[in-house]
Amino acid sequence: MKYRLMDLLACPMCKHFPLKLLVFSEREIDRKLSQEDKKPLCELYCTYKSAFTKDLDSLPPCEECIRHEIEEGMLYCESCNRWYPIIDEIPRMLPDKLRKEEDDIKFLEKYKDKIPKSILTNGVPFRLK
Repeated sequence: MKYRLMDLLACPMCKHFPLKLLVFSEREIDRKLSQEDKKPLCELYCTYKSAFTKDLDSLPPCEECIRHEIEEGMLYCESCNRWYPIIDEIPRMLPDKLRKEEDDIKFLEKYKDKIPKSILTNGVPFRLK
């Protein structure tokens, strides 16, 4: 998943924006901005700097940002406490009724040392017991 995707994503359940991003693993790729893309890529929120673009003191670091791909991680909604796994570079933002508890619990177990305790104990729809 690209960092700049966060400029578009909101919680599918409560529509909160922006979501919080936890990165567990990422890889760097050889990519450069084209001459046409020299303007900032994110319109509202720069996840790479964890700030709204209007609040940045300078232009966002798009050249650096586009070289990073998030392989494993988690999106978290601070409004409704829902979390969504990022697996194999794909954010899995399914409604609660379509999620598989067994798979989500395995994900939480695998990354429990990297996930804040508040998500592990109070996250929705599933949490560790």
